[in-house]
Amino acid sequence: MAQFKTDLRDIYFNLFNVLKIQEHTGVAENDMKDIIAESNKFIEKEIYPTRTVGDLEGVHLTNGKVTVPECFKSPMKKYYENGWYGIGYGEEIGGMPTPESVALVCESIMNGANVAFSMYPGLTRGAMDVILEVGSEKQKEIFVPKMMSGEWGGTMCLTEPGAGSDVGAAITTATPKGDGTYNIKGIKIFISSGDNDLYQNIIHMVLAHTPGSAAGTKGLSLFIVPKIRLDGTPNDVVCTKVEEKMGIHAQATCELTFGANGQCEGTLIGKELDGMANMFIMMNEARLLCGVQGEAQANLAYMLTEQYARERVQFGKEIIHHPDVKRSLLKMRSMSRAMRALILYTADLFDRMHAGDQSVHDEIAFLTPICKAYCSDEGFQVAVDAIQIHGGYGFCSEYGIEQFARDTKIATIYEGTNGIQAIDFTMRKVLKDNGKSFMKMGAKIQETMALPEAQFFKEELALINKNLEKAQQILQRFGKEASAHKMDAILFHATAFLSFSGNLVASWLLLKGACEAIRAEEKTSNVEEKAYYQSKVLDFRFFVQQQLVKNVGLSYSLLSFTEDLSQLNV
Repeated sequence: MAQFKTDLRDIYFNLFNVLKIQEHTGVAENDMKDIIAESNKFIEKEIYPTRTVGDLEGVHLTNGKVTVPECFKSPMKKYYENGWYGIGYGEEIGGMPTPESVALVCESIMNGANVAFSMYPGLTRGAMDVILEVGSEKQKEIFVPKMMSGEWGGTMCLTEPGAGSDVGAAITTATPKGDGTYNIKGIKIFISSGDNDLYQNIIHMVLAHTPGSAAGTKGLSLFIVPKIRLDGTPNDVVCTKVEEKMGIHAQATCELTFGANGQCEGTLIGKELDGMANMFIMMNEARLLCGVQGEAQANLAYMLTEQYARERVQFGKEIIHHPDVKRSLLKMRSMSRAMRALILYTADLFDRMHAGDQSVHDEIAFLTPICKAYCSDEGFQVAVDAIQIHGGYGFCSEYGIEQFARDTKIATIYEGTNGIQAIDFTMRKVLKDNGKSFMKMGAKIQETMALPEAQFFKEELALINKNLEKAQQILQRFGKEASAHKMDAILFHATAFLSFSGNLVASWLLLKGACEAIRAEEKTSNVEEKAYYQSKVLDFRFFVQQQLVKNVGLSYSLLSFTEDLSQLNV
């Protein structure tokens, strides 16, 4: 397995040079750097070594008991004891207060090191956040301390056999017992961290229908269903299957049967029939984390591949000097850094919203499906490129590179497939508000293009301008299709539109970075610093010339054909 390496320089540049989080979070820059550096050291020493070992050992279901790789247990214990789970939470519950962007950096580094490992505390965090936001005071008192300490884990339970992404087709039931509790009965599938021996108890967030509730999502309520009751007795929650998967082998993806013996007890969290709204607290976090999974693994895959290319000699020289390999590495780096810029920019919007700036709410909603779908799609492609540069060694398991592709692919599928993300983005985040959020983003792009430093990139700016023009034309066409009730025609092109938008937003964020790099380079005489700043300029130029140009084809597909292929049979 290759030596772990994190591009802390690029992380710090995004946080402190571009986003300038030290100016609006009230936290000193050096303090935040110390947290990130220490987290990186912990992950390198404790978590990264479990990556290939855990993948080989996998998860096992034996006599009703689910076991995870043994190598996970000591690092997980230290992860909680050292306070890393509590990063981003308030001191009043035993957390380590930091800006959202800093917490997400630590999450990203861990996801790159071992995404299967990171999902166990990640799902726990999501379940706990629901309790913190909509739980009763009693529920908070009971569950939060145990989840903060690492004694109890958590999950989200939506999907059911035959329902898949159609959550409204769920048939799990919750019947009142008359004492404030409910009998839960049903089967949930594909439940990440669904059962394991890392935690003493697992707190499931379960969507279910109460008696007389409407069919579909409007009739769903959310319930807290622990694996072990508070009195220490089993709660009739049984893992009946562990999925054998393409990747994330060390993650316990389970089929869970609730109430097979009629003895499963749950308590309502939030109001009855508010199940989907409350579950979306967790879902929106999970969708952003899917983007992080793509971004994180792409960035580590790039770092390891660049390291390999500097050492591997072919035809008398290191392969990094061969033009096609150089092109592939630039492609990987510019895309990986673009995804990092997108994820951290979005995280900073959360910081601003928590500080009282509610104007960013719509921008967060606009960017969330782009983060999820664009970063997971492109993160997978970066992993594929990493395999290609490693050649036969990449296809074999010796360097641990093929695992990136296997582990990253799932992020395009779960928490709402990327096709569903594209539909949500197009219909709800763009057309529903008549393109206002898109136009606001366009205005931000034009503002950056007007910076003095941006004038170094005349050809690149011309292509971005052309993209903005095409975007307006696409919105106009979608508007006409919607007025004519040709919704299938819009949905047919939703994925292409999200890719188009992702490329455009990513090019803007790289432009912001390039402009800041130009300013910073003028102020330093340090050779290494100058080289880094020049790499940021190259990232932007390469991305526009090699990736944003794909939008020419996408816009042609979206605008230039009159026949509605959505109406033809497959």
